[in-house]
Amino acid sequence: MEAVYIPQLVRAPEQTEQIEVNSYLPDLDTLTPVQGQVRVTHRGNYLEVAGQAEAIVTLTCDRCLQQYNHRIKVNISELIWLQKQEDDPDADLLEREVAFEDLVETLDPDGYFQPLIWLYEQLCLEMPPRQLCDVNCAGIQVNTATEAETEQPTRIDHRWASLQSLREHLQN
Repeated sequence: MEAVYIPQLVRAPEQTEQIEVNSYLPDLDTLTPVQGQVRVTHRGNYLEVAGQAEAIVTLTCDRCLQQYNHRIKVNISELIWLQKQEDDPDADLLEREVAFEDLVETLDPDGYFQPLIWLYEQLCLEMPPRQLCDVNCAGIQVNTATEAETEQPTRIDHRWASLQSLREHLQN
């Protein structure tokens, strides 16, 4: 899936490009190829991106550590503002104050839109944060056999013998 050159999108029919997806995405381990479509429409000062896709992934249960298959589906649309990147001397700082209105996705109007990366991000957001193979999963079963059931005598490390005698002395 190739990147969409934004200025060329203006000259496309209805200023829209429809991209069919039927492939494995890099960095996303899926059992089946990701199937769906992404539609990118140029709306003057923003892009309207909509996508529907699905795939099956193998997850590991957080409780019992068993692997199970899970279907992830996305049906989402997003507005991405087209705005020139300003020369900001503080752009490389790790910590800086960001206003609420700056919390939007922006792209350079003379740049590229990467539908493959966008779809990857949307599918990753659909992964369940709590991965459970079943709602009633009991977790790992622990054997709670007592020493009497195992019939093994308790061994005391001889290095602790003096501490044990002190403990007995203090209890008397």
